[in-house]
Amino acid sequence: MDKVHPSAAAAVHDIPDGASLAVGGFGLSGVPDTLIQAVHALGVTDLTVVSNNCGVDGGGLGVLLAAGRISRVTGSYVGSNKEFARRYLSGELEVELVPQGTLAERLRAGGCGIPAFFTPAGVGTLVADGGLPWRHGADGGVAVASPAKEVREFDGRECVLEHGITTDFALVRAARGDRHGNLVFNKAARNFNPLAAMAGRITLAEVEELVEPGELDPDEIHLPGVFVQRVVELTPSQAAAKGIERRTVRTR
Repeated sequence: MDKVHPSAAAAVHDIPDGASLAVGGFGLSGVPDTLIQAVHALGVTDLTVVSNNCGVDGGGLGVLLAAGRISRVTGSYVGSNKEFARRYLSGELEVELVPQGTLAERLRAGGCGIPAFFTPAGVGTLVADGGLPWRHGADGGVAVASPAKEVREFDGRECVLEHGITTDFALVRAARGDRHGNLVFNKAARNFNPLAAMAGRITLAEVEELVEPGELDPDEIHLPGVFVQRVVELTPSQAAAKGIERRTVRTR
């Protein structure tokens, strides 16, 4: 039951080329940076990533992206990541853009064993009708486009069929965790982390504070340890390293 690994490198050691990863975080909040850096150091490539966004230039998943390790991204937001946009538009990266709520539910569904579900989000758009550019060609044209999805009517409302997502591995970050893998997230850092953890067949969690089993009140646990296979305790410096995506201050 002790799921603690001595280092991030030890936790990611068996992630192979071509693996799929669900990664928690929203912007730079709750991003498993230490595990991402360990994956980068491992040298694996051709990764398929499912995450709300793909980090920023030089931070989060942007580290793997800049190194050319990611071949496909399923996400909701490109943001200000210029390297992401460049690789997508040049045809170096395949991108499946998904409405944010739909992405969250696809991860949750995959983690719960639900193969697919219907939602009204995306009906009447390219999300349902198909034709979203997944990959561009060298000439700037669309090389691969999204297929059309099944649409059915429920109580007079059209809904589109979306499939649950499962991945080979998941990388998440928590504020507190115990040796059994039970996790507690801090405020907004909770974001996509529980959903990504549920979707991974093997889930790796980096925790800012490691406690012994029984120290966490069962009522405060956000993600039970059944969804987590490996735990890495962060050093104080790793736990304190939290980036700010866009620093904003008021005029004095």
